[in-house]
Amino acid sequence: MGRVGLTTERLVRAGAELADEAGFEEVTVSALARRFDVKVASLYSHVKNSQDLRTRIALLALDELADRAADALAGRAGKDALTALANVYRDYAHQHPGRYAAAQLRLDPETAAASAGVRHAQMTRALLRGYDLAEPDRTHAVRLLGSVINGYVGLELGGGFSHSAPDTDETWARVLDALDALLRNWPAA
Repeated sequence: MGRVGLTTERLVRAGAELADEAGFEEVTVSALARRFDVKVASLYSHVKNSQDLRTRIALLALDELADRAADALAGRAGKDALTALANVYRDYAHQHPGRYAAAQLRLDPETAAASAGVRHAQMTRALLRGYDLAEPDRTHAVRLLGSVINGYVGLELGGGFSHSAPDTDETWARVLDALDALLRNWPAA
């Protein structure tokens, strides 16, 4: 092991790179062993199994996204904050498609509660304070934003918008305008 300097962190980062190159579903302990030219068994002192590796990549992606979102949101409110947050997710997905897919991995409740996913929810809720939404509407709005942003990005990455005009950047801007208008004029229950 010492000859290749393997650590859990190095394996997770290599797994994240593999996810971006080949797809998150292709990340396995066996694939990493091939990448490092070591026996699979030698990696089990660092990760339990492929699911543990995928979970660690998901946690890495959530951390990276949360850090980027916090930087983008600093000092912003209203539509400016909404646009900044949405662009962080979209840009990250384009730069790191495998990691973005990893960030969508369903985590067990204990792992999720200790993850940066909590920071994501807190930042989205903070953004929504600029729209003066009370509960339960704030929770509905958090779910709406997540659904629209992730749905759009997923369709875009999958080529769902590549067959027609207008350009996806133009549509993205209009989607964000529409979300802002909806949040400012949230329908009464």
